[in-house]
Amino acid sequence: MKSRTSLALTRRMFLAAVPLGLAGCAGGDPSLTASGGAGSFLGLYPELTDGAFTIPALDVSDIDPRFLRQVVDYRGVQKPGAIVVDTPRRHLYFVLAGGKAIRYGCGVGKAGFEFKGAGFIGRTAVWPHWAPTPNMIAVQPQRYGPVRGGMAGGIENPLGARALYIHRDGQETNYRVHGTDEPSTIGEAVSSGCIRLFNHDIIDLHSRVARGAPIMVLQGRSEVV
Repeated sequence: MKSRTSLALTRRMFLAAVPLGLAGCAGGDPSLTASGGAGSFLGLYPELTDGAFTIPALDVSDIDPRFLRQVVDYRGVQKPGAIVVDTPRRHLYFVLAGGKAIRYGCGVGKAGFEFKGAGFIGRTAVWPHWAPTPNMIAVQPQRYGPVRGGMAGGIENPLGARALYIHRDGQETNYRVHGTDEPSTIGEAVSSGCIRLFNHDIIDLHSRVARGAPIMVLQGRSEVV
């Protein structure tokens, strides 16, 4: 459901309030830009042991603060527990109660590959198995052909530490919200259509999202939800 004025998100630093002790791009709205500087986020992205795997600490001094996890004001129509992806600005929002949302930086799909519109989270996975789709193999056979049989979950797996699988019309799509072993791609349009977060952030988001949670992926700057 869309409205011209319903999405208004303004910055507020997210520090000690985040559980787990952890926790786009060009031409974004200046009101969404973090003002505290990278040093404000030092405690959100430490080295993290998660099951059998160790996720390296992120050097936040190398990351645009707009893409680091924080709480913002939210005046949209989505209910608490929903996910909203602002593709042009490379932000994903998890809606909280009390007019707030957690904002994460994300990487998005290249033009022509991206998911858009409404769906829901049909299932989730911890350190998920991954296999390239037939289309990915056809487009980039040298890259994806050797792993057509898939990869077990792990630190080098393209889906990272967690995956949230997007469903639509009662069926699973080929799109996910997931972690990444390439943190430099957050804020970029590089994936084959999926939405990627820092591994620290997808662990945080996964801990909050319920199965069946709605997700809305916006592709135009004029779109609001």
